[in-house]
Amino acid sequence: MSPDNVSQKIAYLRTLPAIRERCSKIHALAQQGKLEYFEYHPEKEADAIEFCTKIIQRDFGTNTDSIPPHGRWRHLDAGRPRVELLIAKWKASSAPPDDKEICKRLLDLFLVSVLLDAGAGNVWRYKEPETDQVFSRSEGLGVASFHMFENGFFSGDKANPNRVDGADGLSRITPENTGVAMQVTGANPMNGLEGRATLLSKLANALRANPAYFGDDARPGNVVDYLESQSTVSSAGVRSVHVSVLWYVLIHGLQEIWPASRTTLSGTALGDVWPSTALEATDEGDNFVPFHKLTGWTTYSLLEALQKVLNWEITGLGDLTGLPEYRNGGLLVDIGVLSLRASSIPPSFYPDPASSIPRLPPSHPAIVEWRAMTVIELYVLYSLFLLVLQLANIMQFFCVLYLGIGRDRIADGIRTKLGLTPEQLSLAQVLESATWKGGREIAAQKRPQTKGPPIEIESDGTVF
Repeated sequence: MSPDNVSQKIAYLRTLPAIRERCSKIHALAQQGKLEYFEYHPEKEADAIEFCTKIIQRDFGTNTDSIPPHGRWRHLDAGRPRVELLIAKWKASSAPPDDKEICKRLLDLFLVSVLLDAGAGNVWRYKEPETDQVFSRSEGLGVASFHMFENGFFSGDKANPNRVDGADGLSRITPENTGVAMQVTGANPMNGLEGRATLLSKLANALRANPAYFGDDARPGNVVDYLESQSTVSSAGVRSVHVSVLWYVLIHGLQEIWPASRTTLSGTALGDVWPSTALEATDEGDNFVPFHKLTGWTTYSLLEALQKVLNWEITGLGDLTGLPEYRNGGLLVDIGVLSLRASSIPPSFYPDPASSIPRLPPSHPAIVEWRAMTVIELYVLYSLFLLVLQLANIMQFFCVLYLGIGRDRIADGIRTKLGLTPEQLSLAQVLESATWKGGREIAAQKRPQTKGPPIEIESDGTVF
């Protein structure tokens, strides 16, 4: 493969369309029964739709406009509001920041919080000092990171503690002080603590290396200035920027934070991209499947601040995908849309011989299949869910479901015919109110002791 072709392939694997296109190839094999590790049961998608619909109806009734988007803001507010109170505190200070500075501070907070959000395991807990509330998993990591930010953990400027800077603040981070801040002890262990801290220290280098995106003071929030330079303003005064601009900044500006041990192409580390044994490869990289989960999670999270605080219009949101992580994917396995093929996972991957739950590294081809199926199934379920909300006649729904299930293009065509748009019920809202929440709830029902997923993933603090 020529150097030009290699460069083109690397650039392609870092784009949003590449995620859906490569994952679609795995989904197509599943429809033919040709996956190595999973069996696909499309008839069970109706059960997933029903399960998720009931959750949304329980929590929001018919008021779908009130569903917040899936973003880090939700976890930072676990148990009680925190972000709005922090904003109010800033506004009440002797030198109140303007909206742009408020947005920059939130982007600072959201980015480091997302990077700390990889799976912490079934044991770790965080006890909030001022309320004594106890949180675990994503909420625990979110609440812990909020207090770390509020207390100046990521800032090198004592006069401005509520910010993140790569020039000094992030460079002081170690596994030891991160563990103390997150209450990690021998009795309260956290998966991937070292990888988590290393990710943040590498973030310092990435921010300093890209002043065009992050400014001379190496601050994540300065991406607002870059996005503004790439935006347009309508005659009505509304500033608009395409989501691909933010995606490009995050993919290229932060590329060096990912472990060098990840998949490479001609010596270039690709991040959250993995080879699939299910796909044929004529040239190197043809069987690589990109996910970029933490980049996607960051994108969803940062967009919310730009929209809420600055009232920017973000275009191209349809290019975003669902997040291929263990809650969304766990829902598919627990509902029965996906099932592991009998004896496909060797006994050595079952830490507890009495348990039916394997524990696999993120590089395992079974995990690649699982995540790829999750990306496409979330889109299928999203399209069909929009249909459910619009059709009052339940028999009509099941008729259309039978004809279109598993075929995202047909379901999407039905959505278009009905005049529905992603703005009426975005994929981010469905992730927040249905699939991610549904994955957590069904895990708690099926495994009340651990509330863990049906397939465990070895976390190094940089993937999930």
